[in-house]
Amino acid sequence: MPAFHYIAVSNTGREQKGVIDAESEKHARQLLRERALVPISVRPARQKAAAGTSTLQMMFSHQKKLSSKELALFTRQFATLLAAGLPVEESLLAVSEQSEKPHVKAIILSVRGKVLEGHPLATALQEHPEAFTSLFCATIAAGEKTGHLDKVLLRLADYTEQQYNMRTKLRTALIYPSMIVLVAFAIVGFLLEYVVPKMIAVYSHLNQALPGLTQVLIGISDFVRSYGLYLLLIIVVAVVIFMRTMKKNEAFRERVHVFLLKLPLIGNAIKISNTARFARTLSILSAAGVSVLEAMTISAQLITSIPIKKSVQEAVHRVREGGAIHLALKQTGYFSPMSVHMIASGEASGQLESMLERVAIDQEGEIIRLIDVSLALFEPAVILLMGVIVLFIVLAVLLPIFQLNEFTG
Repeated sequence: MPAFHYIAVSNTGREQKGVIDAESEKHARQLLRERALVPISVRPARQKAAAGTSTLQMMFSHQKKLSSKELALFTRQFATLLAAGLPVEESLLAVSEQSEKPHVKAIILSVRGKVLEGHPLATALQEHPEAFTSLFCATIAAGEKTGHLDKVLLRLADYTEQQYNMRTKLRTALIYPSMIVLVAFAIVGFLLEYVVPKMIAVYSHLNQALPGLTQVLIGISDFVRSYGLYLLLIIVVAVVIFMRTMKKNEAFRERVHVFLLKLPLIGNAIKISNTARFARTLSILSAAGVSVLEAMTISAQLITSIPIKKSVQEAVHRVREGGAIHLALKQTGYFSPMSVHMIASGEASGQLESMLERVAIDQEGEIIRLIDVSLALFEPAVILLMGVIVLFIVLAVLLPIFQLNEFTG
């Protein structure tokens, strides 16, 4: 049954907005009247906003993308209901009623409407590519074909929750270093903008040359006061241009990705995170009954680094021609020797799925360790740099005083 966005007015004159499940627009209006609501606007969930709808309403009422948290919650609730024996359409209805966010409810009801029309669940999910990835849809399709949709969804739920927890942990870990950097910039900016000029003004009446360190500080302070805002504006514009170019120009994006892979810590983190994502995705798809070649093709599409993606796609081509999976992945140069050996062992023993899962677990653990080490080094480095800058400012301010004392003495 399709879903409809509605705007209605209650008996008290209060405006209400939401999503309703109905057979048609006329049926939706009838259901609203039965709720003692006067419908003002009723339109299909996937239809664009009608004329007169504000941009703000569109932003809050027509979001099509699910956040990591929303996707993880939806997958876990849906998997739990299916495992309990409820039909797909009833499970979707129950999950939609559980959701408090209009855009999430609209997406779920739209998917349920397609299922009630006779479409497979995977096809219904593919109608919302912004919300459900190719991995999600392909795994659901495989689960429907094999008759193990509930088990497949449970694995997907574990995967989405793990991805969400990892992102949450990373964001949480970055809060303290980010605050240190912001405070450091604020303190230095305050010193250069207000404190240093006032203290330097004390020396302006002296008829003697100021120390070189002090002259450098005066030059920096004058530059910040004169051109600081322009410099900040240039940086903001440069960042915006860079982000837009990264989004639209694939050749430029590839060059940036190649450069990032050459950086010591960042390059290693990119390699590990992408190979872990590939292994985890390949494991889930293999467990769902997807053929190896199709699973590798889908997994390669989820790799974010262009050089790694192209290398893995070449590996898929070699496997299609009859090559072994572990040898094809080894030739990319991005998979660790341990990962290659474990995949080779899985191929030989017929337990490729479990070995891929172990590779993913090992690589994901390595990512967490790398993040912890990087943050442990970053925090004292920022504090040390801040100390050096403050020391430079203090020395530049005090050196003329020492000179003056020697001169008068």
